[in-house]
Amino acid sequence: MPKHSAGLLPYRFRDGVVEVLIGHPGGPFWARKDDGVWSVIKGEYTDEDPLVAARREFREETGLELPDGEAVALPVIRQRGGKVVTVFAVEADIEVDGAVSNTFEMEWPPRSGKKQSFPELDRFEWCSVERARIKLLAAQAALLDALPPRS
Repeated sequence: MPKHSAGLLPYRFRDGVVEVLIGHPGGPFWARKDDGVWSVIKGEYTDEDPLVAARREFREETGLELPDGEAVALPVIRQRGGKVVTVFAVEADIEVDGAVSNTFEMEWPPRSGKKQSFPELDRFEWCSVERARIKLLAAQAALLDALPPRS
């Protein structure tokens, strides 16, 4: 049975350009990787409403509260590893300078017996849809085509 994740894709309009908020995965494996590894801000859930899970995960992954706004369901995607991802677009212009992600623990360096903590996401960026197509995981880039038009 595949794992399920739910996430939010905040978007805004700046000088006639649509921008989306995405995150870079933390930890030593991702430290030197950039294009094609960024992600929608999301997390796994089981027996929970996907929108409730998406809002919870956004708070956990950024330390920020997302302003209330209409959440528009985007097409459900399946990532290369089989994970099923449900994403909601929310129009929001939020400051991310103070964003701090929750952490995970892993053995590092490998086979050292030492545990270290790393942030789930180590960077957040507002970027144009064109730039996001390059930065996001391939399966997630398709979500950009389903963003709602300017209201």
